Amino acid sequence: MAGHQRATQEKRRRERAKLQTREEKAQNRQLRKEQKKLRDEQPDTGEDPDLIGIYHGPQPGQIID
Repeated sequence: MAGHQRATQEKRRRERAKLQTREEKAQNRQLRKEQKKLRDEQPDTGEDPDLIGIYHGPQPGQIID
């Protein structure tokens, strides 16, 4: 019967891990939702934030740390 109890403990551990994963995902969803809300509230300047500082022609080399 000792093997049966081990299975129960492992099941509880798995269930706790699932619950923790669900909570983390819910927190991540809430964080993304808040970030999207903040992003949507910012005024549109007409510039792509990824392209700020880039100009036509050759670009300077990247600094590698």
